[in-house]
Parts: sequence; structure tokens; C-alpha cells
Amino acid sequence: MDDDRLDRAFVALGDPVRRAIVARLSRGPATVGELAEPFPITMQAVSRHIKVLEDAGLVTRSREAQRRPVHLDAAALEQLTAWIDRYRLDAERAYRRLDAVLAGAASVPPITTPRRTDTKEKES
Repeated sequence: MDDDRLDRAFVALGDPVRRAIVARLSRGPATVGELAEPFPITMQAVSRHIKVLEDAGLVTRSREAQRRPVHLDAAALEQLTAWIDRYRLDAERAYRRLDAVLAGAASVPPITTPRRTDTKEKES
């Protein structure tokens, strides 16, 4: 996935209405009217949200007679997941290395320094 498409996808998913639309489409295709039902916004506004998702490559539209259902593009979501997983796995490896270092440090007895006696204590 190129950087421009990745940027558009994350910007598209940055809006709670668009995330809710993606969540709804994960259960199956829906029309704009069906997608608009749970929101207190106009169908035009929902159409604009769908257009943003479509421009980001996250959804597609098809034509079935009079219906124009919107479909989630699972492959696009998989590409986003793969991009995130690459960095998540790197971070997990770093944390495992840190855990190993900390576990090794916990098994080493603390360094103690000999107690210095004050010269005044010796004179008394």
C-alpha cells in the first residue's frame, strides 16, 4: 500500500461516523439509506462519508437493479492490518528484549560497598 493511500485510509478512519459505517459494513453490504439510519445526520452527509471511504479504497459501490449497495473492501483493511502488524511486531520484539534484560538484572545480587568506618569512631 503506497503512502498516499495509507494516509487517505487513516484519515478516513479518523472520523467516528466513518468508523461506524465500516463496522456496519463488516456485517455485510448496505445501501446509503440503511447506513444513514443510526445517525442524526442527513443522507447527503452519509453519502459524503461514504465518498471519503471510497476515495481511501476502503469501500466500493455496486449496482443491483435500483439498489446501489456499499461493500467493505476486506483486502484494503487487510493491507492496513499488515502495515500496523509490521510495527507492532517490531515493538513486541523490543519489549521482549527489554524483559530479558530486566529479568537478568533481577537475578544478579545487588552490588554492596564495604562500610566505611569514620576515623573518629576508631579513636574512641
